Amino acid sequence: MLSTEHKAIISATVPILEEGGEALTRHFYQSMFRDYPHVKPLFNQANQHDGHQQRALANAVLMYAKNIEKLENLGPLVATIVHKHVSLQILPEHYPVVGASLLKAIREVLGEQVATDAVIAAWGAAYGQLADILMGAEESVYQQNERAEGGWRGARAFKVRARTVESDEITSFVLVPADGGKVVAHQPGQYIGIQVDVNGEPHRRQYSLSETANGVSYRISVKREPGGLVSNFLHDQLQVGDSVDLFPPSGDFVLTDSDKPLVLISGGVGITPTLAMLTAALATGRAIHFIHAARHAGVHAFREHIDALAASHPQLRRYYCYESADAHGPQPHATGYLNPRQLSAWLPQTRDVDAYFLGPTPFMKAIKSHLAELGVPPSQTHYEFFGPAEALALDTQRGPQ
Repeated sequence: MLSTEHKAIISATVPILEEGGEALTRHFYQSMFRDYPHVKPLFNQANQHDGHQQRALANAVLMYAKNIEKLENLGPLVATIVHKHVSLQILPEHYPVVGASLLKAIREVLGEQVATDAVIAAWGAAYGQLADILMGAEESVYQQNERAEGGWRGARAFKVRARTVESDEITSFVLVPADGGKVVAHQPGQYIGIQVDVNGEPHRRQYSLSETANGVSYRISVKREPGGLVSNFLHDQLQVGDSVDLFPPSGDFVLTDSDKPLVLISGGVGITPTLAMLTAALATGRAIHFIHAARHAGVHAFREHIDALAASHPQLRRYYCYESADAHGPQPHATGYLNPRQLSAWLPQTRDVDAYFLGPTPFMKAIKSHLAELGVPPSQTHYEFFGPAEALALDTQRGPQ
C-alpha cells in the first residue's frame, strides 16, 4: 500500500532523478543482466549500447515520480508500456526481477545516506503499485488476444511464405501459421513481436505490420541496421520455409476512424505502418496526402506500389523528398530535408487534418515542430517512436512515447 508518507518521499526524489536518473538506470540494467541473465533476451542490446534504453527508463521513472499524486496523468504512458510489454510477452514473473534490481540500483548509486531505508521502502511500495497496474492491464490484453478469432497466447510458430527485397535496405517477409490456422486481425499501424534464435540464443524484437489484416498472414518489412543482430539475421539467413515464433499484434499507434483529410508522413523505414494505414483509408474514400522522405532512391521502398495506388485512386496525392537525387534514377518531388515551406505546399489547404508521422527521432522532432508551426492542431497529430520511448522536444501533449 502506497501511503501518504511514501508519496511525499517519492516526490522529494524528483530533483535527484532529474539530475542523475540516467546514471541510475544504466547501473540498474548492468546489475539486472549480471544477476538475472535469463531476462537479457527481452531487451535489445543495441539500445543498451547507445544509451536509448537507459534514457527511456529514466524518463519513465521520472514521469512516474512527478505524477505520483495524480496517476491518471500517466494514461498514455501506461498504455504504450502495456502494448510494448505484451508484444514481447513480459509476464508476472519478470516484475520481481526488475523490482529487486531497481531498488538495488537506487541504494548503490545514491548511497545509504540518500537512499535510506525509508526511501527504499517508499520506492518498493511505489514499484509494487506500478507493477500491479501494468500486470493487470497486460493480463487483460493477453486474454483478449487469446479469445479473439485466430488469436493465441504466448509464442506461436510461423513459417516464411515469401520474402521480397523492397529496397537496398528493406526486405519484406510474409509469415503464415505453421498450424495452418487463422491469425487475429490487427489494426493499421500495429506491430508484431518476433522471436528468433541467433547463434543459439533467443532474441525478441518488434516490427510494424506493413499490410492490412487478411486473417491468414502477417507481413513485416525489416530494415537492415548496421550491426543489428536480428535485422541482419533476418536479411541474411531467414529464407522461405524457415520458422520463427510470433506474439500477437500490439500497439496503440493506430489509424482511427475520421472523415478529415488524412496526412501520412514517414521517413525511412517509418513507411511500414503507414502502408497499412494507407490501404485501410483508401477504402473509405477520404482525401489522403502521403509524404515520404528518404536519403535517396535506392533506399526508397514501396515507391512503385504507392505510385500504382495513386494512379487508381484520385483522392490520393503522394510526394517524395530525397536528401539527394541521382539524375539517372527515379526523381523525387523535392530534395533536401522537409521544411515548413515544402510541407505547407504538400498539405491540404485546410489544417483541420489527421496527421500521422513516423521515422527516426530527429525527423520526428522536425515534423512535429513543422506541423505545429503550420497550424495543425496538436490533438490531431499522432506518432510513435522506433525502439525505446523517448520524449520529443517541445512535447507537451503526451508523456514518453
